[in-house]
Amino acid sequence: MQFLKTAFWVVLAVVIALFSYNNWTPTTIKLWGDLWLVTPLPVLVIISFLAGSLPFWVLHRISRWSMGRKLDSAERALASVKPVYPPSPPPPSPPPSTDGLGGTDNP
Repeated sequence: MQFLKTAFWVVLAVVIALFSYNNWTPTTIKLWGDLWLVTPLPVLVIISFLAGSLPFWVLHRISRWSMGRKLDSAERALASVKPVYPPSPPPPSPPPSTDGLGGTDNP
């Protein structure tokens, strides 16, 4: 599984590098007022992608944190519960001893 994860990231890095190499043209963006930003197109695309994925990443981290807290709480509650055993039956009485006369052991 680790090989597939590594292969995926390598392929993604190669695709990003090829895109950046083929589209390295200056792009002008008007920010506000008389403020302009001249940046290469790949930088703009990558920053836009990261800005768009940031809210979903934060939501993912918050939900994992919340589920982790709930799981820890449930595990602590489960560990603190003492098992309830049914009452044990009384020990069996010893069988009556016979001395062959049908009497008791006392002489």
